[in-house]
Parts: sequence; C-alpha cells; structure tokens
Amino acid sequence: MVNVALAGTWHVHFWGYANAVANNPDCRITALWDPDEKTGREASEKLKCDYEPDYDRLLARGDVDAVVVCSATDLHKELIIKAAEAKKHIFTEKVLCFTKADAEEAARAVRENGVKFTISFPWKARPDFKWIKQAADSGLIGKVNYCRMRNAHNGASARWLPATFYDRESCGGGAMMDLGAHSMYLLEWLMGRPKSVASAFTNVMVDSVEDNAVTVFTYENGAIGVSETAFVAERDPFSFEMVGDKGTILAGGFMDRLCYNNGSGWIFPELPPYGPDPLAGWIEAVVNGTEAPYGIDEAVGLSNSMEMAYGHII
Repeated sequence: MVNVALAGTWHVHFWGYANAVANNPDCRITALWDPDEKTGREASEKLKCDYEPDYDRLLARGDVDAVVVCSATDLHKELIIKAAEAKKHIFTEKVLCFTKADAEEAARAVRENGVKFTISFPWKARPDFKWIKQAADSGLIGKVNYCRMRNAHNGASARWLPATFYDRESCGGGAMMDLGAHSMYLLEWLMGRPKSVASAFTNVMVDSVEDNAVTVFTYENGAIGVSETAFVAERDPFSFEMVGDKGTILAGGFMDRLCYNNGSGWIFPELPPYGPDPLAGWIEAVVNGTEAPYGIDEAVGLSNSMEMAYGHII
C-alpha cells in the first residue's frame, strides 16, 4: 500500500488526480498540503485525510511515501526538489518548470535520490499517438519533413477556466504554457529536440497572458513542427498532420479518426490499446519497483521547448 500526499490543489485537474488516487486499491491519501489553509482544509475534509499546513512537516511524516504535485507551476521546482530529497516518489502536472535550467535542478534531485518520477503526459498514452509514433519510426511515410498539431478550447471565451490560469507569475504563460504543452511534448517525442523557434502570441479575451498562440520549430534535418493552441476556440476539434516524402498521416478533425496514405489510398489502421496511464502507471511503478512512465528527461525536454517558445515571440 502506497501512502500518498497531495501537494497543492491549484490545478484544474487536481480533483481528477485526487479521486484517481483515492479509488486506486494500491494506495491511500494520508495528507494534503496547500499554501491556502482554507482551501487545503476544505479539500482534506472532502478527501478524509489530514491537512498539513507545513510542507516540510508533511514530507517528514512516516505515512507519506509519495507526493502528487498539483500546485501552481511556479512552486514546482521547490516542491519537487524537497520531495526528492525526502526520498518521496513524485507525480506532477505539466509543465515541470518555466526554464530548462530550473528543470535540470529538479531533475538532478530526482536522479540523485532514485525516486520514481512521472509527469502527466496523457496524450502519449493515447492509441492514435502510440500508432503515429510507431509509424513514423518505421518509415511508413518516409522521411518526415512536417508535423502540425492544433489543440484548443474555449476556456477563456466561455469563461470556465479559473482566473488563476491567467496569472503570469504562477502560470508562466497562457494558452501555450498550459494547453499547448501537449503538442509541445508530442512534437519532441515525434520530431526530436528543436533547433530554432518563432512564436506568435496574441490576446483576444485575456490581457495578462496569451490566449491565442502558434509556435513553429525547425529541426536539424530540415523538418518543421507547428504547435497551435488557444483558450478562445469554439467548436474547434483537435487536428494533427504529419507529412513525409512517401505519404501523410492525418488524425482528429470533425470525424475524430486517424488515417494515412502512402500510395495505396487512405487507410484507417487498427490502433494499439491505451496506456500506460500516467498516474496509474506511476503508482504501479512505485508498488512494483518498475520503471515509471513519462520520466524526468521528458519533463526537462518540455521545459526546454517552452523556454524557447516564450523567448522568441514575434
């Protein structure tokens, strides 16, 4: 049985993670920390666990084996380093940190202390992207020269995102830092580390951070990768395209289907199963001593891409 503490209730996915931990037969929630005492106590009462106002004291508890970090992103570095140094396994929301340098500091603590670490990269577990990765690596469409993903929603225009997601200090950015993270880590997974970057960020509904954004990467082999996102998109389904010198892969769109064409017409392939789920996979790794999915090197890669994107806004 893994004793799990929750570090922060800030993120919109907090309750999803908390309920997933509470419902997992291999673990239980023992304590919760949040910098806001009122919010923390209310959450701990609902989850029937202790509220611990002091994070250091939470990490010192004998009934805490692992920590789920759902705090504001600007607190990630400190919380993760302290958890690693206390030999606690770590699951965190994305992004890891705002800069590659800070991410490397957190990574060093994770590596040196040998804890199980997972960052929430759920799109890597999706059947469509698992198939796309296998297809690209196998050369199904030849040498890939272009990859684009659009993932957007109406969180600002429909006013359902919390105001905290527009606070630059705690978030580090807007639509690209949050929702755009998915296409960012997928592009690195599929295309490799980028060489150069240019971003176009605008403000449609929100003044403090970008709510409409596009980032374009180039790679050493001449390929181009495009990440598109927004908080102001209505009825705009996820879309993906990957182009090689022998064919093209398309996914999403209004039909929400994956297909490819490498000379024999459009084919709808059979997809692999979902998984591993980030949180469930992390818990399984802690329980069984196996490798945790979506690890610290991938987390550092996302921070690197984000720092590049925000440092080259046109």
